[in-house]
Amino acid sequence: MRRFAVAALRREQDLDLQAFGVRFDVYYLESSLYTDGKVEETVRMLQAAGHTFEEGGALWLRTTDYGDDKDRVMRKRDGTFTYFVPDVAYHVTKWQRGFTRVINVQGSDHHGTVSRVRAGLQAVNMGVPEGYPEYELHQMVTVMRSGEEVKISKRAGSYVTVRDLTDEVGRDAVRYFFLMRKADSQLVFDVDVARSQSEENPVYYIQMAHARLHGILRVGEIDPSSITGAGVDYTALASDAERELVKDLLGFPGGLAAATRTRSPHIVAGALLETARLVHTWYHKHYVLNEQEPVRSARLALVRAALVVLKNGLTVLGITAPERM
Repeated sequence: MRRFAVAALRREQDLDLQAFGVRFDVYYLESSLYTDGKVEETVRMLQAAGHTFEEGGALWLRTTDYGDDKDRVMRKRDGTFTYFVPDVAYHVTKWQRGFTRVINVQGSDHHGTVSRVRAGLQAVNMGVPEGYPEYELHQMVTVMRSGEEVKISKRAGSYVTVRDLTDEVGRDAVRYFFLMRKADSQLVFDVDVARSQSEENPVYYIQMAHARLHGILRVGEIDPSSITGAGVDYTALASDAERELVKDLLGFPGGLAAATRTRSPHIVAGALLETARLVHTWYHKHYVLNEQEPVRSARLALVRAALVVLKNGLTVLGITAPERM
């Protein structure tokens, strides 16, 4: 029964990840830490380092030596280990395998393990830095449909998977909605908004901006790669809408760098939405193909630049950039 259940759930998880566009290079079973003796080995390392003590028939780790508010039980009276011990053992193996930077993505209900795992890794005296591993803790997602919250109960077996959402609204919408908020912020996933083809749906709004710009080049039978910007008189971009769009595009590399540095993809998601707004505003105010030089060349260069930013930003988020919609 155990083997059947594990295989069935792993298959479901694989299908969810495939639908969401996420690939794992290595799967690591927690049970292998016990069968391979890694948990016991880690406990011996901690004992040898002098950071454990016995009390009340249990084995404790002096996590207070590393900033925790109290010491923690490692091995209970019945000989079983508490849940943070295999986490320490896993990260010991991670460090030994050469992963000098590790980012754990977990639910916010795991916040209590952060200090304990880090304390255990410090205590093994392997040279692991204090902030290892790094953590991204996510809040729960509230799913809304037809104006009502979808009730979820793990005990009753009632829950919504990522694949359910992807099947209903598409991968692009699911990825954008999950990325448009900070990881530690509450997310309300409105299925009706994610499914709509309107300005209310942010990912549709961004993709439409990209498609509209491609439409200009398609009508003019212009290859985007032929627009190099060489010799263009950019002073011809004189309107407020054009100047705002140019300023926004110039700020994209800095915003992308900040998002990378702080592990904040929501910065990119928000920036793309603003770029799309400026593109739509500019699109409704200005012609391109029928303009005289130097305005025509300057606006074509602006189209090309906006296309590059929109496609690069969407690609970074793992979202498609359609040329037609």
